[in-house]
Formats: sequence, structure tokens, C-alpha cells
Amino acid sequence: MTTGIAGQEIRPSTENAATLSNRELRNRALIRGWLYLVCLMIFAMVVVGGATRLTESGLSITEWKPIHGVIPPLGEAEWQEEFAKYREIPEYKIVNNGMSLDEFKFIFWWEWSHRLLGRLIGVVFFVPMVWFWARGMVEPWLKPRLVAGFLLGGLQGAVGWWMVASGLVERTDVSQYRLATHLTLAIVIFAYLFHLARRLAPGLTTIREAGRHATLAKLLLVLVIFQIFLGGLVAGLNAGLTFNTWPLMDGQFVPKGLMAMSPAWANFFENVMTVQFQHRMAAYLVVVVTVWLSIRVLRDRASSTLHMPAMLLVAAVFLQVMLGIATLLKHVPLDYALGHQAGAVLLLALAVEMVVRTGARPAA
Repeated sequence: MTTGIAGQEIRPSTENAATLSNRELRNRALIRGWLYLVCLMIFAMVVVGGATRLTESGLSITEWKPIHGVIPPLGEAEWQEEFAKYREIPEYKIVNNGMSLDEFKFIFWWEWSHRLLGRLIGVVFFVPMVWFWARGMVEPWLKPRLVAGFLLGGLQGAVGWWMVASGLVERTDVSQYRLATHLTLAIVIFAYLFHLARRLAPGLTTIREAGRHATLAKLLLVLVIFQIFLGGLVAGLNAGLTFNTWPLMDGQFVPKGLMAMSPAWANFFENVMTVQFQHRMAAYLVVVVTVWLSIRVLRDRASSTLHMPAMLLVAAVFLQVMLGIATLLKHVPLDYALGHQAGAVLLLALAVEMVVRTGARPAA
């Protein structure tokens, strides 16, 4: 043992669950369950956010009221006041001119639900964290990591409003740059908290043989996050509503016009064809790395504890590919698109699990 601040004992990182007291194991189980709940809520947030985007509801609330905004309009006068604010922005004037109040309520409730869920996540994270902390249940190594998670959540709220603000003045929708940033930060927070939760799981001993797969597992995790970022660009540009064929685009595997914009870098973020093409190519790369990692793991008898996660990874990546293709071919129906978005988070969770199992020691 080593001694930390104020004489606290800090357990070495090679410690396994067998050396923890029953109280410590119980504390870890409670904190782990709490982190799983937060991750589940973030998963729901991502799906509801996708629905908000697909129903074009994201600009229906034109003000950021972190506290007062919890309460929706309660009467006819308040609804008319909210609707009047919406009628002042370009989206209404150019896209939805003549929209009825009932139609406005439909998009309002999607955006309000999305924001309410974000607020609930903040409460569900902060209040238990303070409670666990006050009761001495949070181990020293975990404290700064939980604070970092809370700060990331606050940053996500600010980024969400930054995204919405991009569509209130000159545009009729939000910036694809900001939308992709908002989505990517959400899944980074999910991955971060899920990783913490899995590190608290009992019996995750360090297996030296499994470590030889760690680099490839980390590469896969980075690629999945990058692919979700590219998916955010696709959503921001409505690129999924174009070139609705597969495996060819515009009759070719590599279509002409990928670099039609100037400057050249803008094609990767603003050219609808290029944005969809790079999302497709990144998907193929994710499949190749997933299959490669899984084959290596399944051929490695010394890493038998990785076999099931590897098989689940393969199943998840092919399910995600099929959902992506179906979403494209069917011109992005809401149910398929949300399934594809949910599948991305599932794949992310399995990639995190593989990283934990190939490299993370029991938390201490």
C-alpha cells in the first residue's frame, strides 16, 4: 500500500477484486449501477436527439433557459407567445411558413423532451455523485474522473445551445459542424462513463496475453467514434437523402465530383457527395478492423475471455452496416434512421468493452 493525502491508503493498480472488502465491493457495485443508468440515459438522449433532427424540431425553442425552460407552455397565451418567437426565425419564414399551432406543438415537444432529458441526466449524475462522495464511497482515483465527467456534461449543454444558435439568424437549419461536434461529444461522454463503469466491475484481472490485442482494440474504438462524427456530418447536411443506392453512388463506386468544391478541404465537410462517400468508406474500414481484431482474438486460445465480446462485436458491426444500407435505400425513414443511430452507440459500447478487457486493470 501507499499513503495518499491525509494518510488515505491508495491501493496499487494491480489489485484485484479478491483483496477488496465487502464494503468496497458493495460501494463499487452501487457506483457502477449508477454509471450504467447515466449511460442508458445518454443512449436515450442520442436517440431522442436523432428524432429531433429527423423531425426538424431542433429550432422550435429559440431561447436557452436552463432552469425556467423545464416548464413548457401551460396555456393558450403561452403557446402563442412561444409560437410567435419561432415565427421570427428563418426556418419558419422560408421552410415552414403557414405552419399551424398544432404542427408547431409537435416539433416543440420533441425539442423540449430532448432538452428535459439533458437536464435530467445532469441531475441524475450530480446528485448521486455528491451523495456517494459525502458518504466516503468514492475512491481517490475515481474522484477527479467523476468531476471530469460532470464538467463534460456541462460542456455538452453549452455545445447544444451553440449548435441551436447557428440556425436562428441566417440559416434554416443548424450548422453541420456544430451538430457533428454535439453528437460526437455525447458519445465521447458515453464511452468515458461506460469505461469507468466497466473498470469497476469485479473480476477484471489483467491478462497478459490479452494485452497483445489492446492496440487494435483502441484503434477500433477511435474509428467508431470518428465514424459517428462523420455520421453527424451526414445528418447535418441531410446527405442520406441523396445517392440512395448501394454499393454504387451515382452509378460508380468512386463517383465523380468528390472534390468539386474549393477550397479542397471544404469537400470533406460541405460537399454532400463527399460527406456521404467518406461515411461509407469509413464504415468499410470499421468492418475490416472489427473482423481483423475478432479473428486474432478467436485464434488466440490464451485470450478465451475475449471470445464472446469479439463475436458480439462482429454481430453488432454487421447489424449496423445492414441498418445503414437499409436507411439509405429507403430514403431515411424515422424508424430505420433511429435504429441505425442506436446501433452506433451499441457498437461503441462493445468497442469500449474490448478496450477494457484487453488493457484495463481493476480500478484502484
